[in-house]
Amino acid sequence: MVQPTQPAVWPDEPVPLALDTAPVPEYGSGSLADLLPTLAAGQGVPGLIPSIPELTPADRNCVFLIDGLGWEQIKSHPDEAPYLTSLLPTSRGGTGRPITAGFPATTATSLASVGTGMPPGAHGLPGYTARNPETGELMNQLRWKPWTSPRVWQPYPTVFQLADEAGVHTAQVSSPTFEHTPLTKIALSGGTFHGRLSGEDRMDLAAEHLAAGDRSLVYTYYSDVDGKGHRFGVDSDAWRGQLMYVDRLVQRLAEQLPPRAALYVTADHGMIDIPFDEQSRIDFDEDWELRAGVALLGGEGRARHVYAVPGAESDVAAVWREVLGEQFWVASRDEAIAAGWFGPTVDERVYARIGDVVAAACDDVVITASVNEPHESAMVGMHGSMTPVEQLVPLLEVRS
Repeated sequence: MVQPTQPAVWPDEPVPLALDTAPVPEYGSGSLADLLPTLAAGQGVPGLIPSIPELTPADRNCVFLIDGLGWEQIKSHPDEAPYLTSLLPTSRGGTGRPITAGFPATTATSLASVGTGMPPGAHGLPGYTARNPETGELMNQLRWKPWTSPRVWQPYPTVFQLADEAGVHTAQVSSPTFEHTPLTKIALSGGTFHGRLSGEDRMDLAAEHLAAGDRSLVYTYYSDVDGKGHRFGVDSDAWRGQLMYVDRLVQRLAEQLPPRAALYVTADHGMIDIPFDEQSRIDFDEDWELRAGVALLGGEGRARHVYAVPGAESDVAAVWREVLGEQFWVASRDEAIAAGWFGPTVDERVYARIGDVVAAACDDVVITASVNEPHESAMVGMHGSMTPVEQLVPLLEVRS
């Protein structure tokens, strides 16, 4: 009897990651975009929805955002951050759980989500760099280059503006460097901006402004944890030193809270160290397969927007899935939108800013661009994707 021919089995043939395995941020119930609307709604600001149900309203709210200090980093460093560690059980209204940053987990996108109370698909800052459909150029949304009108790029009012109009005492306390930047204008403006150089001065002034109104909404920010992580890595002595310093800053602010106040400590993203080897760092500028049919490479190493030459979109998607599909979630623009990566909806003006192909890292790997992005390609610590180490951020709480 003739046996039926069995199909060939190729055990080493790559199997692309299924898109439904990507851990989509908790938009609408537990993301950074939900934080300020929840706090301001509890202060009586009209038109806002309290989307994080675990939080209890307070008359005076202060948000301290520590750039780059993800949930996993705090949990991994109890000795360097004893005060922050003691607050872990308070996270997300006493549930001891984190919230999510949003996709991509990067500063420009996250700060816009915080300030506008909207996910990336609405506020329109979908990555570190994104294509401007009007000019065809890549726009760096952190540094705002090339220049474009801030109010055209992001037309919605911030939560701070809505709170200020509703009579809430509203203030931002940060580095003087950020006072007049376009990102501050479109994401964090409303009320008054106060620039202070030292972390201690920021904490003291934030406490003063928190006490200045019967209802207050105050935002303060510290960036050097992120900076040391990028340059030296999230387990370096320099990074650990910054963590120890910011731990003291949080305690300093917490000890000055006026009555009827709540302090929320959060972050814009976590961070992961990427080894300097060819397996972990795939150089787009040296890879002819990945470059084929690509007009522009946007985003950042762990969250790439890929803009194809017109007509080559499906071919680029197929090649990127074939080459990277075991290590990255690779989606077409429409697939990423349908999966909710950028929020429940995407505004029409934002649609073409998203890459024809979107690639989000699952493994400890990045797509660098050594020629066009030499500074970013040399970083040790990276972020951007939807893995827990990048995506999960604290929402630690102290009440007076």
